[in-house]
Order: sequence, then C-alpha cells, then structure tokens
Amino acid sequence: MSDFSAVVNRLRAHSHFAQRLIEADPQRIAALAEGAGKPFARAEMERIIQSVAKNNLTELKIAMRKLRQQVWLRVAARDLTGMANLTEVMTTMTDLAEVTSLAAQSQAQFDLVDRFGTPIGGESGTPQELIVVAMGKLGGTELNVSSDVDLIFVYPEEGETNGAHRISNHEFFSKLGKQIVGILSEVTPDGFVFRVDMRLRPYGESGALTISFAALETYFITQGRPWERYAWIKARPITGSRHSELAALVKPFVYRRYLDFAAVAQLRDLHSQIRAEVQRLDRIDNIKLGPGGIREIEFLAQVFQLIRGGRDVGLQGRSTISTLSYLAQLKLVSEDSAQALIASYVFLRNLEHRLQYLDDAQTHSLPSDQDQQLRIAQSLNLDDYQSVLALLEQHRNCVTRQFDAIFSHKTVDDDGTLAAVWRDSLDKIESIKILETLGFDNGATVSERLAVIRRSARYQQLPESSRARFDALVPALMDMAAGMPRAETTLFRTLDLFESVSRRETYLALLLENRSALKKVAELASASGWAVNYLAQHPILLDELLDHRELGAAPQWPDLKRKLQLDILQYDGDVERQWDLLRHFKQTQMFGLIAQDVAGQLALEKLSDHLSDLADCLLDTAINAVWRSLKTKHCDVLQFCIVAYGKLGGKELGYGSDLDIIFLFKDAHPDAAENYARLAQRLNSWLSTYTSSGVLYDTDLRLRPDGASGLLVSSVAAFVDYQANHAWLWEHQALSRARFCAGNREVGDEFERIRRSILQKKRILQSVRDDVRAMRKKMQEGHPLPAETFDVKHSRGGLVDIEFIVQYLVLAHAHVYDALTANVGNIALLESAGALGLIEEDQARSVANSYRELRRLQHRAWLDEDAVARLQNDAAAVYAQPVLQLWKSLFGDSP
Repeated sequence: MSDFSAVVNRLRAHSHFAQRLIEADPQRIAALAEGAGKPFARAEMERIIQSVAKNNLTELKIAMRKLRQQVWLRVAARDLTGMANLTEVMTTMTDLAEVTSLAAQSQAQFDLVDRFGTPIGGESGTPQELIVVAMGKLGGTELNVSSDVDLIFVYPEEGETNGAHRISNHEFFSKLGKQIVGILSEVTPDGFVFRVDMRLRPYGESGALTISFAALETYFITQGRPWERYAWIKARPITGSRHSELAALVKPFVYRRYLDFAAVAQLRDLHSQIRAEVQRLDRIDNIKLGPGGIREIEFLAQVFQLIRGGRDVGLQGRSTISTLSYLAQLKLVSEDSAQALIASYVFLRNLEHRLQYLDDAQTHSLPSDQDQQLRIAQSLNLDDYQSVLALLEQHRNCVTRQFDAIFSHKTVDDDGTLAAVWRDSLDKIESIKILETLGFDNGATVSERLAVIRRSARYQQLPESSRARFDALVPALMDMAAGMPRAETTLFRTLDLFESVSRRETYLALLLENRSALKKVAELASASGWAVNYLAQHPILLDELLDHRELGAAPQWPDLKRKLQLDILQYDGDVERQWDLLRHFKQTQMFGLIAQDVAGQLALEKLSDHLSDLADCLLDTAINAVWRSLKTKHCDVLQFCIVAYGKLGGKELGYGSDLDIIFLFKDAHPDAAENYARLAQRLNSWLSTYTSSGVLYDTDLRLRPDGASGLLVSSVAAFVDYQANHAWLWEHQALSRARFCAGNREVGDEFERIRRSILQKKRILQSVRDDVRAMRKKMQEGHPLPAETFDVKHSRGGLVDIEFIVQYLVLAHAHVYDALTANVGNIALLESAGALGLIEEDQARSVANSYRELRRLQHRAWLDEDAVARLQNDAAAVYAQPVLQLWKSLFGDSP
C-alpha cells in the first residue's frame, strides 16, 4: 500500500494493544502492509492453520494465537482507516472464531479417539460427532473485535466409544469440550484465541458441559425458560453434522406455530431486570446494556422474531440488521424506523469496536480518561468528545423512542378504579354508580355479568399469568366499550371473546400489548355480533388487527391468487397443510372484508363481489391442487370447469352462503369421465371437510342435471341435451344467474354459449307465466310465515318475488333482447327491462331500490346474528308495494 505509514500511525494512535503488538514484533508492520489492502479471508486463515504440523497441539496453540493477532491488527487497521465497514469487521472476527473452533475440535478429537476410540451411537450404530453451537454474536455472525464466544456443546446420541478403553459418549464429549475450551481460552505467552463462555448451556454453570439431542429436547420441554428462547434465536452449529436434526429440536422451542405475543411481556421483564442491574452497578454509560443501547436494538428485532417467527420463516434469521430490514418489508415497522435503528446499531457497534481497540478489552463502557476520550473522538473522525456524546445521545434517544413504542405498557385506569370494579373490591352500589357514570345504561346488569365471569370455572382455572392478563384487559375494555354505541352489548360480546380465547395466553397478550387491536375488536363487537363470533372461532385472525393499512385495503385478487397458488404448490403431497392454507387464506381475506364492512367502507354490492371473487380464487386454486394430487389422470391440463349458480353465480354471495356449483368437462379421452368424477369427489372433500381450521365452504351440488340422482360431473354434450330436452323451467330460471367461475376457461366459454342459447329459446309467454307462478306458490307453501310480520326474503313482495320477476323477464323476452342474457345481477337486469320498455322505467327503479334495501336489511340482520330478517308489515310496505304492483302487472294476479 502507498503511504502505509499513515495507516500504522493511525493504528498506533487509537490502539494501545496494537502499539504493544508492533513493539513486540516490528515485523508485523511488513505483514500488515502486505495484506491490509484486502479483507482477511477465511480461506487465508485456514491455510495458516493447516500449515501447522498435523496433530501437534503445542504448535497449533501458537499458530492460533498468532493468527488471532494478525487478524486483529488487519481488522483494526482497515476499520480505523475507513477501508472496512461494520459487516466486514463482524464477518472476519466470526470467521476467525469458526476456523479456530473447528481446528481445536479436530486436534482434541484426534487425541481422544487415539485413547478411547470413536464414539458410537447406541441407536444408530454410527460414529458420533460433537456439534459446537455458536450462540450470541458468534451465532449471529456479528462477533466484535474483543468478544468472548458463547458456545454450547451438543451430540446426537448416547452410547460408548469402540476403543480398547471404552467410555460413554457423554464422558468422551465432555472431555472433548473441556479441551476445546482450553485450547481457545488458555492464556499463554502469546495470549489467548477467544475467551469462552459456556453459561448459556442447559442448567447454566451447574449443568453438564455437553448434552445429547434427547436430553436437550427434554430440557426444552420441561425446563426451558423465556430468556433461553431469546438466546437460542442466534444458535448456529459451526462444527459437526446432523444439523437439521438439531434444528428440528430447537425451532419448536424458539418459534411457536401461533403468534406468540406473550413473548413481549417476557422480554419486557428480562429487559427490566437488565436495566435494574445496570442501575445497581452504575453502568448507565454502558453502550451495550444501558438505555438506548445495543441490547435494546437486539430486543426490538428479536421480539418480532419470537412473536412471528413460527409463522414466517423469513423472521428466523440471526442477523440483527437483516431482521430489521425484513421487518420493514413486512410493514411491522416503518421503513424510516428500520433505517434509523440500523443506523443507530451501526454507530453503536462501531463505537463499541473503538472502545475495544484501545486495549483489546471486552468493554462497552465509555471512558472517563480524557486522553482516551479524545482518542475515541478522533477514531470516529469527530473533533472532540462532546461531539461523540451528542451523536451518541441522538442515537440512544432514537432507539429509546422505538423501544418504548413497542415495549411500554400502557394503561387507562391510572387510579385503579375500574380494576377495583372488576375485582369486586368496592361496595356494590358504588360499583354500579361508577359503571353508569362511565357510560353504561344499566350498571347492575354489567356488574352481574362481571361477577358471572369471575365465578366461572374457566376464569378460575386459568394459569396465573393468563389470569393476570385477563385482569388487566377487562378494565381497559370497560373504559373503551363505555364510549361506543351499544356500550353494554359491546362489552358483553367482547368479554365473550376474551373467555373464548383465554386458554391461549398469547391472544390475551396480543390484545393487552396492542391497544389499537383491542379497540378494533371492541368496534367489531359494537357493530356486529356475528363478526366478533367469527373472530372467536378463528382467533388466529387477531393478528390481522395489527396492521390497519392492510385491513382497510381493497383486495387485489389477481395478485392474491398468484401468491396463494405459489404457496400451495410448496406443499404438494401434504394435503392437510394445503387444506389449512386454503382455510386460513379465506379467513384472512374474509376478516378484512368484515372489518371494512362494519366500518361502513364497503357497499353491499361491492362486498358481494369481493366474497364471490374470493370463492372463485379458492375454487380455481383447489381444482389445480387436487388435479396434481391425483395419481391417475389422463392429461396434465384438465378440460374441466366449475359453474356457479345461485348467490355465487349472481355474485351476491354473503358471509355464510354455501356454494351452488356443478361440474362440466369437454374431453374425448375414454378415461375422462371417470377421472373427472374422481376429481369432483376429491374437490368436494377439500371444500367441505371439517378440520381444526374449520370448513372451507359448504357445497350444494343438486343443480346438476337430474339433481341428486344425476352424475356428479357432466360432459358438455350431456349438459346441452339435458337443458334442451329434459330440464324443467325452474332449471332455466336458475340458469339465468349461472356463470363459469373456475377451471378451464375454454370449457367455461362453451358453457356461456350454451347458457345464452338456452335462455334465448323462444317460449310460449302464457306457459312461462304459469310455470313461474306455480313455482312461486310451491316455494311459498314451503315457507309458512306469521301473518303479522314481513320476512324480507320469503314474504310476498320480498326478495324471492323480485328474483322470480327478473327470471320471468329473461325467459320471456331474451329471444328478442340479447342484453337480458347477461349475468349482471337483478338490479341491472331490472334497469335493462325498463330501458327496453318491457316494464315501466319508474317501476324498474322502484323495484330495484326495494331489492337493494331488502338485501341491506337481510345483511344487517345477519351481522346482528338474527336468524331471519323480518319487519312489521307497516314498515315493510314501502319496499313491498312496488314489487307487488309489478308482479300484478306481469302475472295478472295479486299474491
């Protein structure tokens, strides 16, 4: 390098340790000059170690220590002169630790095998290897320049060695572990390689030095503590084999399959203990453990990993910087917040290294010596130490703001009044008065409902930690519900949800840790009993409440469908996982629509469109997944489609609607009918089988040719013959709102041509009128209704009458007016009939308005969990009269 003296001078100026190394051996300057222009590569380290005479422990120890000094000097020189960034520094030190650990294990194992033989697994009968598991910063590939290394020693199987002098595998690996620690950490005239910390192993300092897979699994299940889950996030095996088996043991312990919001409180408690210890020892200036320090940034990243890592493998990484970036991609933190935290992390880690360059000491505390303070400032290219402190304060404040936003524990019941009401520690009359002052109409009713919960077996049997969260949630809910419409209904419905999910502590933790999520639940409960019950049936959807931007966004069905199909493709062969994936997709999308619906953000027609698009998406994805799963099939591209009838066909699907569907194929292959029948049967099972995630859809297949007695699938030719020669008029009525919804588009287009052809068939007007009237009378007899109320669906003048009117207009006039064959919905078809002069335009508008309002009333009743939507006759007259008048003008009679 040109002008290398400037590099050496800067190194000496900012590192007493470097100065000592150079003074002890001036030749190091030449070696440093030769290599400082490039990072110290792992391969270079390996060549140096491999050059040592094989199986010479003394030479190996010397070589390791000299290698450490070489690496340390080059890293310091490159870092302090701006040639290396933080990633290079951490990666180089991590590589050094891995190379030397592997060499130490290899040498120690050679000596032990020579004495005792090879350890053999008692179960497999195969040779066993020690796995050195790197923890902490070594595990995260984030090792600092003067760090110790946190290690755990694991081996797969118990057994014994096969030498002349046999010992157990446990004893063998314990001896091996001790030797590895000694080789790395023993202080010789050449120093040490790494200080080794084994305290993270199971049972800590009192535990065995090594542990088998079986014992580790037992420990995780019976003894594993919350802070150990946090520590094992960084765990990374750096020697040995059978790493995938080890990962299979570790991941269920660290990452829960559900959203683990209980981890927030656990990490908060752990952090509080650390802060208390920092204050007790007066270590506020510790940039690692102090307020706004490195540990808090790590906590911020790792709390999201613990909460969501079981659901998103992208959060199972070990790098703090990468995790923060990924959190921004997931929109769990804003892009600005993530970048600010990364900038603070980089600054703090660089400052940490400059503190450690001074004397190669594992320190994180700011210096009190003025000379050292000036050296630190100059090593950061700042004019004075006050500038260091100002910049440090800026970054610490940034970290603290972000940390407190996530970890702070908010409460609205500052004086404990509502908690006292909940605990029943006040006089009954006083509690009732407090509740009514708060905003509840009947304080006595609320007080009794709270008492019922407190006395319930479910509440009494909750674990202590769950009950504490429940106790903290109820006062917060009381305060929130009191300010909402239907305060008591809101409170009672949400309390029902609390009770329903209370056995899963993580859901209570989610609501307690996220006031916005709790508020959204209360708003749902205020608006709709059905919505909050849906949430109780699928509590995993509580996670969706955390991102209001996603919850309020309109679904982009093409993009969602592509992602779903890619996701389900990953689990080909695992039918149960595919079923769960489809069900969770439906529940997530439906819940987003529910939230928008009850917030008044969706018109009913648009909601129905979305629910129909959701069903189409799931059906199309399921068809292809089922077809791939069939062992016997005659082609890769199926010539098969699903035709939707009824509410799905008319794109008027509701939350609880079943699917009226039939299956058609156009395929001349001799095995087509049998294979497609098998496909249809399997598909129906995929849709309607009840799993732990519920049912995807209930299906009704009776609209196929010949109904329940007919074949499950029909060829296009057979369908044409049936519709032309055997179908009843009511089946043509049903055809007026049928459509292709999934499968092969070309077969679907063929169905559409058939549908239009059948609808445009010229019919005898009086015959159509008589048949429609007879079918309506039959339906009316099948739904006897009380005379004093109006059922919005079945009463005369209701929804069924409007649907029959539209179907009559289509069948009677489509042979003249092609526009009537369009499947555009009842309102649009009424408007078309009015524009064509088939009915009065004013009548068309009035009946269309009735249809729109009656559907809205029906939907409102569904949301309020009413089994049927009914009105008093006088209130219904404004909707029913236009329908009855149009019926009379078309059919010549009054219902």
